[in-house]
Amino acid sequence: MDDVSGNTINRRGFIAGGTAAAAATALVVPLVVQSSANLAGTSTVIKPGLLPAPGTPLGAYLKIDSNDVVTVVIGPTEMGQGIMSGLAQLAAAELGVNWSQVQAEHSVTTAANVASYANPLFHAQVTGGSTSMRGWYAPMRQAAAQARALLLQAAGKLYGGTWNLAPGGKVVKNGVYHSFGELVATAATLPSPGTQAMMDPLKFIGRVVPRLDIPAKVNGSAVFGIDVVLPGMVYATSVHCPTLGGTVQTMPKTANGAKLVNLKTAVGVVAASTHAAFSAAQGLGRSVVWTLPANLALIDTASIYAAGAALLTSASAAAQAAETTGDAAKALGVAKTTIDATYTLPMLAHTYLEVINCTVNPTYVAGVLKSVELWVPTQAQAFVLPTVAALTGLPITAITVHTPYIGSGFGRKIEQDYVTEAVLIALAVAGPVKLTWSRPQDFTNDKYRPGAQIRVRLGADGSANPTALVYRNVSPSISGQRNPNNPEDTGAVAGAVGLPYDIANRQIEFVPNPCAIPLGYWRSVGESYNTFAIESAIDELALALKVDPLTFRRTHLAGDARALGVVNAVATLANWGHPAAGNAQGLAFLKGFGSYIAVIAEVAKSGTTLRVAKLSVAIDCGVVVNPDSVAAQLEGGLIHGMAATLWQQATFTKGVPTASNFNRYRVARLSDVPAIATTIVSSTADPGGVGETGVPCVAPAIANAWARLTGVRQRTLPFFPGSTMSDG
Repeated sequence: MDDVSGNTINRRGFIAGGTAAAAATALVVPLVVQSSANLAGTSTVIKPGLLPAPGTPLGAYLKIDSNDVVTVVIGPTEMGQGIMSGLAQLAAAELGVNWSQVQAEHSVTTAANVASYANPLFHAQVTGGSTSMRGWYAPMRQAAAQARALLLQAAGKLYGGTWNLAPGGKVVKNGVYHSFGELVATAATLPSPGTQAMMDPLKFIGRVVPRLDIPAKVNGSAVFGIDVVLPGMVYATSVHCPTLGGTVQTMPKTANGAKLVNLKTAVGVVAASTHAAFSAAQGLGRSVVWTLPANLALIDTASIYAAGAALLTSASAAAQAAETTGDAAKALGVAKTTIDATYTLPMLAHTYLEVINCTVNPTYVAGVLKSVELWVPTQAQAFVLPTVAALTGLPITAITVHTPYIGSGFGRKIEQDYVTEAVLIALAVAGPVKLTWSRPQDFTNDKYRPGAQIRVRLGADGSANPTALVYRNVSPSISGQRNPNNPEDTGAVAGAVGLPYDIANRQIEFVPNPCAIPLGYWRSVGESYNTFAIESAIDELALALKVDPLTFRRTHLAGDARALGVVNAVATLANWGHPAAGNAQGLAFLKGFGSYIAVIAEVAKSGTTLRVAKLSVAIDCGVVVNPDSVAAQLEGGLIHGMAATLWQQATFTKGVPTASNFNRYRVARLSDVPAIATTIVSSTADPGGVGETGVPCVAPAIANAWARLTGVRQRTLPFFPGSTMSDG
């Protein structure tokens, strides 16, 4: 629509204008990403733009401008977890600046700097596994400490003498102050000061501060990948074979005025707008002849689970020994009390809010491709560079990657399939293009979390002490699917190895189950299914021994103070043993992602269904940078885990996905969300992960509570298969 002056008003512009004053009153933190910017000095507007903030760099991670504003440049991707603000808080603490002087932006990734922004834990610019704060906690503080030293040295060079840090982005000597903005140009010319002493983190870190990204997300100016607009660009979508793994055999050249591009595994549809591309894509699949995979049993969930059931007990299965201590088989054979149970978990889709998209701008000189620039919501900038280089034949020095905000990713946006499609379409049209998948295309062409069938055998002696754990996980292998020559998949047993329980004899195995359904990393990866099996079985053994599940865990986690700490903390928080009338409680524990966590679920029965009344969680995640961000991540993880526990599953019949949208894939409504209580156990340990840690314990906690309430042990998830959004 237009205003009275004839200016076009879009949704974001209207929202921004209507709420900017209120947002400014509530929070005066500037954000780097603005609502518009000029491109290369032309009059054409990128709306919204992603130009870096001004300022003089002091190393790769910090810039300071003439107004004493400190910009923190981060390698991890901000996708709602708060890492942009968390790393900025570390820098602000070392520099002694006010929070209102701080802003943050994603790095612009090139061949020259991708190593600088690589997570120090695994040396790649990739965001996942709850590793961002764990990897960057010390390096970001050290970078800011070195910048502080350079500023103090610059003051000495310019004004003589020894200067000290003063609050608010200043240095001081004998009552005379100079600002960082006055010093930064000189500081940038000085040699590296080397490793510096860092501030006491407990004096400056651990405070609740407003997140830097929230104002723009509230007022509509935040730049997500789906918002990027380039001058002269066209719009595209993709149509994939209805059967997973199908490839294009024959296809038309156009459809309803749209240009079609053969992507081999899909058809690209190019039009003047996303709406036009979506419209042209409707029904296109019937005009395309597809070549289907030869072995449909490998993309059929019923067939895959039938094969898995046989592998659970097969003595000849190609089992990978993940952990072996003592003689578990012998100890199990002489145990006085045993549990032998099989737990089954489904494949899962990622179900993020922002659909797959990628914007690509190729530059040609005299008809020859010279460079490619991308705006891509990605969790893996390090993978984008070689992907584009392989597709274009360009050196990676000719490729630039901009990272906008991401409307969540949960591991899916590590993948490169959508980047590949966007680049191929851009090369086909020889110009800028934005690719956006429709929601059905997104749902039916996911990289799904593997389903798992897990047999757990536990034994205890006559004194009710657990003595043996024999564990076999049968599931499709993510690693094996991507590299058939190396099917070992350590992630498949995450949450089952290295348990802090005092079980002396352990045999932990993984057996890959052949599968051609495309697999990927889902929030909390292996812990999301192994924790369900381990913590359900621990509960079953405790009940068989007639020992209270809390008492059992306290007794057999006593050798790990941090484990015992979270179990005790959540028991106090939830008032264990005293649920509301008619309700029951269940407990689960996890050591994972560098943290310790325990969850108590309180459930009620309503007719034939289950209602989660309350979730209580205690976490020890080491030093906490922002307690509010920790609580928010835990709450989101608990809700995510609850939805997966109760309703969610991805099923396939001869390669055709059952669910193609949220109407067939139940998510939690606001009315489903229980009361949530969180507590953070004080710790001086190195920071642990939080974003994924909240998910795994929810399923066993709910199942354990349900068993206590009804006497029915739920060993297969979800509780309510086939649920849709029309269900109550």
